[in-house]
Amino acid sequence: MTDLVETAPPARKTDFGKIAAAAGLAVVLWASSFVAIRSVGHALSPAPLALLRLAVAAVTLTVFAVAKGAVRIRLSRKAFLLVAAYAVLWLAAYTVVLNAGERHVDAGTAALLVNLAPLMVAVAAGKFLGEGFSRSLVVGSLVALGGAALIATGATGSNDWAGVLLCLLAAVLYAAGVMVQKITLRHVDGLTAIWLGCVVGTVVLLPWTPQLVSELQVAPTGAVLGSVYLGVFPTAVGFTAWAYALRRTDAGRLTMVTYAVPAVAVLLSWLLLAETPTAYGLVGGVLCLAGVAISRRR
Repeated sequence: MTDLVETAPPARKTDFGKIAAAAGLAVVLWASSFVAIRSVGHALSPAPLALLRLAVAAVTLTVFAVAKGAVRIRLSRKAFLLVAAYAVLWLAAYTVVLNAGERHVDAGTAALLVNLAPLMVAVAAGKFLGEGFSRSLVVGSLVALGGAALIATGATGSNDWAGVLLCLLAAVLYAAGVMVQKITLRHVDGLTAIWLGCVVGTVVLLPWTPQLVSELQVAPTGAVLGSVYLGVFPTAVGFTAWAYALRRTDAGRLTMVTYAVPAVAVLLSWLLLAETPTAYGLVGGVLCLAGVAISRRR
């Protein structure tokens, strides 16, 4: 785990535009995923939806890998285990838990809660990597936790509480996935990492194949198309773009751009689904983002 404290190689000025474009693309696509999950979640259960999403992503990325000539690449045992670890944590478990959470809370609220992940990364680094706890990290943590508590206060029903807890668990899995992925990208390129990760995630979720087949038989066309969209764009394209940027810059700095995900998700949710978080959710979400921002100050 000490590899996490290493910084990425300095990027040339000509690379900054590509890094920014890749990170921006990932942010927009990931924000849209919250809306898509909320839209199709009524037709497909959490695990079958995750299976279909990752299977579509695996097929899409296989095409990319074949075109790039990466299908014959050989990985060390360590590299494969790292890929498998982040695939299980982020691509499989996180996706299933988020799908379940969005059955209970709106897309904007889910995005606000999941975006606590950068703060969790900072806390984990302070605890396990010897980076310590700065004053800004402590203050930011308290502010963010206050925001999460405010969002939970607005969850009046038991289902809403379940959604809040599930989204917080998704944030934990997200943070763990980022930390493991950063190490993984020192041993394998971004396309290969996300491609093999989607394959591993699909294999892990194969036990839900019978349920997926059963639900697809009665699912509306829009739900199926939405699931395919999740696999192609937020997963295959979005994670590839993120891996490209992550390999070329520091994880802590890059995760700051994800602050924009909840804002974009709330806007898309309002435009496409006519839903917005409650007043508690909006105010609590602002506090969560403020807390994350404070914690990242040097």
